[in-house]
Amino acid sequence: MTPDLDVFPGVFPRHPPPDLDSAELLVEHDWQAFSAVERMTDHWARPGWHEGVRVYYWMLTFPDAEGLISRAQQCQEALAHLGMDCVPEEGLHVTLTRIGSPAMVSDDQVRRLADLAEQTVPPAFEIAAHPMAGSRGAVRFTLAPWSPLIRLHAALSEAGRRVHVPEGKPTAAFRPHLGVQYSNRRCPAAPVIESVARLRGLEPVPLTIRSVELVELWRTSAPAPAYRWRVVRRVPLPSLSGLLPPPPADGSLRRQQGS
Repeated sequence: MTPDLDVFPGVFPRHPPPDLDSAELLVEHDWQAFSAVERMTDHWARPGWHEGVRVYYWMLTFPDAEGLISRAQQCQEALAHLGMDCVPEEGLHVTLTRIGSPAMVSDDQVRRLADLAEQTVPPAFEIAAHPMAGSRGAVRFTLAPWSPLIRLHAALSEAGRRVHVPEGKPTAAFRPHLGVQYSNRRCPAAPVIESVARLRGLEPVPLTIRSVELVELWRTSAPAPAYRWRVVRRVPLPSLSGLLPPPPADGSLRRQQGS
């Protein structure tokens, strides 16, 4: 059963979509919300983030998704005149939920959290990344359907509660998206919306989600503002008939990546 979403201040869009599975309605809902934005904000001007801050998150990463990487680069090239900060190909990701900082979450809690998640995550699933919409601070793909993503978020949040980690926003506030460019200044939104509108006819990119990654995330400022992370644990999702089997669980550290 998919948990209900709710109106939630501080997230975008504030109101949940009317349907969590209809790609047509999800795309239109994202676009209507983005079309109503009057000014872009500086994505990087967020309280609590500065050099040296590190935080554990659950994320989906796409290092081998050639179709997604190609489409993201196509959109970034078309929007280069906007002067935004592009997400590099190895940094494409979907943020699921915050876990907490290493100062607040012990190594033992991280291990127990990943072990529990491996026992309780839902099966592998398929979604698509639809070009193109945005928020006040980014240009991004609309993801559809939302239901399997919401069920995954709920399972990870429940695992966090059982292990007593600080966690992030509740599942009712979750708004799945996949960013391709970050706004790096305050400016009128109209030129951004007009440019993004030209990309809405591109075909969606299918994605099969076979695992979820527990990462340690931080920011860097050179050569350009970016997120970096290391994968602490890759948790496979159980396979379903018709989907390729998930990769084996791997507790080793992965190479650093940029978002």
